[in-house]
Amino acid sequence: MSSHVPRVGMLGGTFDPVHLGHLRSAVELYEALALDQLHMIPAQQPPLRGQPQVSAQQRLALLRAGIGETPGLICDDRELRREGPSYSVDTLMELRAEYGDQARLVMVIGFDAFLKLTQWHQPERLFTLAHLVVIARPGYNDPLPASLMELVETRAVDSVEKLMQRPCGGYLTLELPSLMAISATYIRERLEAGKSVRYLLPEPVEQAIEHYGLYQHRE
Repeated sequence: MSSHVPRVGMLGGTFDPVHLGHLRSAVELYEALALDQLHMIPAQQPPLRGQPQVSAQQRLALLRAGIGETPGLICDDRELRREGPSYSVDTLMELRAEYGDQARLVMVIGFDAFLKLTQWHQPERLFTLAHLVVIARPGYNDPLPASLMELVETRAVDSVEKLMQRPCGGYLTLELPSLMAISATYIRERLEAGKSVRYLLPEPVEQAIEHYGLYQHRE
């Protein structure tokens, strides 16, 4: 019987559309955390964001095209099959049930999302299900808001090794080597203006956007 304890990551987002910044970060997270799988999960209706421009199924198809055969990355549609807002705590409960009590389950979020963590649905409960890894934002040295500090300060660890000693409950800030300053907003603006998005997106994603006429300006 194998004694391997699975290490599983969850990286949610609108992926509107998925771009090379998302995918490079996913690969670097997979390596840095020594994950067995990283589930990339498009949100149906993100509670703290406006409505995405294209349908959920179209964003899912673009994500699937972007991931392709990349080892360890999984295009996961579970939040699109669920009614109502996409709460991370519900997704983590499902992943925890699938992978078992001892699995090292990690939810990864960007720094801007992290600053709003106390506004999330049941933020304390996230830590009973998973670890939290926050992708550091270069140059940000301001103190965290007091309510956020209260939520995370006793959970902080300073290495992946320490994080992975338990199944859940830790908080780690992680610097990724090649944080790409690519924004989905910028890509959508360029597409609407009919300008090139070459080298901002994986080629299969660019081809699919062109083929289906997504994000194009309509009179």
